[in-house]
Amino acid sequence: MDLSSLKHFLDVHFLVQNFGYPGITAIIFAETGLMLGFFLPGDSLILTAGIFAAKGDLNIVILCLLLFSAATIGNIVGYFFGRKVGKRLLHREDSRFFKKKYIESAQVFYKKYGGKAIIIARFMPIIRTFAPIVAGIADMEFRTFLLFNIIGSLLWAVGLCLAGFTLGRFIPDKYFEPIIFIVIIISLIPALYHALKSEDTRRSIKNLLRRQAKN
Repeated sequence: MDLSSLKHFLDVHFLVQNFGYPGITAIIFAETGLMLGFFLPGDSLILTAGIFAAKGDLNIVILCLLLFSAATIGNIVGYFFGRKVGKRLLHREDSRFFKKKYIESAQVFYKKYGGKAIIIARFMPIIRTFAPIVAGIADMEFRTFLLFNIIGSLLWAVGLCLAGFTLGRFIPDKYFEPIIFIVIIISLIPALYHALKSEDTRRSIKNLLRRQAKN
């Protein structure tokens, strides 16, 4: 995947317009159910899809059902992945796409909040991808996990979608593009905050700034 393709892949406006229901559903499933989906733009994608639904480009009922299903099933996949092979991740070497610190951060979060972590983590980029895996590693009872999972899916996937839908109904057409841009920026703030908390990220930014200053 070249840089141009990656830019489009992370451009939620492009994704909603060009891939519709299948693309939105696949991305939410991947972010919540596949370990490598942690970088995907879930929050901004759901909000933007809700705004598009308000403009008549998508059906809000179908959209909410698909988002809820993708988020719920995705977390179930993550849970069973953690239960079956998750413990091996704790001994796995870091790679380009996997860092043990992601699992460790989710473990700390899970220990702090218990089962409620499955709900709270929905609103935290990266953590939401690894929280169900950690629940599986910790052998959380599936019925308990499923309850928190369903509640989290309703609050996050359906809740954000309806928030975008409500916002979209009050946006004049001439402000459509700027509002979507603002929504995307706001939804990225938690991810940026989480990234900047990492010492490795801060060190990388400092090194980049030093190289730019020298040039």
